[in-house]
Amino acid sequence: MAFDIIRSEKIYQGRVFGVRCDKISLPNGKSVELDIVEHPGAVVLVPVDDQGHIWFVRQYRHASRVELLELPAGSLEPGEAPEACALREVREEIGMAAGHIEKIGEFYMAPGYSTEFLHVYLATDLHPSPLAADDDEFLSIETLPIVEVFDMVEAGQIHDCKTLASLYLARPFLVRISR
Repeated sequence: MAFDIIRSEKIYQGRVFGVRCDKISLPNGKSVELDIVEHPGAVVLVPVDDQGHIWFVRQYRHASRVELLELPAGSLEPGEAPEACALREVREEIGMAAGHIEKIGEFYMAPGYSTEFLHVYLATDLHPSPLAADDDEFLSIETLPIVEVFDMVEAGQIHDCKTLASLYLARPFLVRISR
């Protein structure tokens, strides 16, 4: 199917993302304007310690006006490889370095209106090695046993999409770890 861009105009550029308006032609000959969030991409980490606990951050999210329990994550810097971002973010967000990371999946966050593409890594062999957190992040760290995490998922107690999707991708790996 042909979805040709007739016009594309940058509307806004912020610190993390931009917004553009694309006018595209549809296969039926009509056209439509779409607002697109341009995002550089991000990583999500599923950090698991030697005791079989997953490390989370709890943080206030102003858009939803609630504190959410989330897996550590962060946006890619310009030209940064996802693996390098993952190694940096785990240190910034939970103060632990990963002796081993393994890419376990990837997905679009909201492909209906955003270009954000997430790379998911399992992080193991954790050891203390903190980096300074971002100035606008106020995080509390929580560790939970793998079994308890999936009980929380099934009970509807985790509401962050990237966390839910990443836990689903990690489940086959986590089953082996928790045995």
